[in-house]
Amino acid sequence: QVQLVESGGGLVQAGDSLKLSCAASGRSFSSNPMGWFRQAPGKEREFVAASTWSHGGTYYADSVKGRFTISRDNAGNTVYLQMNSLKPEDTAVYYCAGSDLTYRRIDTANQFHYWGQGTQVTVSS
Repeated sequence: QVQLVESGGGLVQAGDSLKLSCAASGRSFSSNPMGWFRQAPGKEREFVAASTWSHGGTYYADSVKGRFTISRDNAGNTVYLQMNSLKPEDTAVYYCAGSDLTYRRIDTANQFHYWGQGTQVTVSS
């Protein structure tokens, strides 16, 4: 059974930093995209960042570019999201996701097949 477990969320002030982690188990994602999405109350889930494979390229939503950094461990089964210069509009539940597709640049939720339970990030002004 494939599981993705996020950690690292919390309550911070605007301008602070947080680092989210997501550990995958049950299969290898070294050749597969892994990424982060977020969902704020009353809004649809939106793409945040992803990497094409464990040592592949990374890409970001315009809203977080320059502030957030996605990375993965060498085995490719743990993915991190370093979030700097946080803003109140970054407040959301953050979800880790993994895909069965390989070596691809993907950024829509329906291209990811495995999801974590989510971790709350709240940024106060």
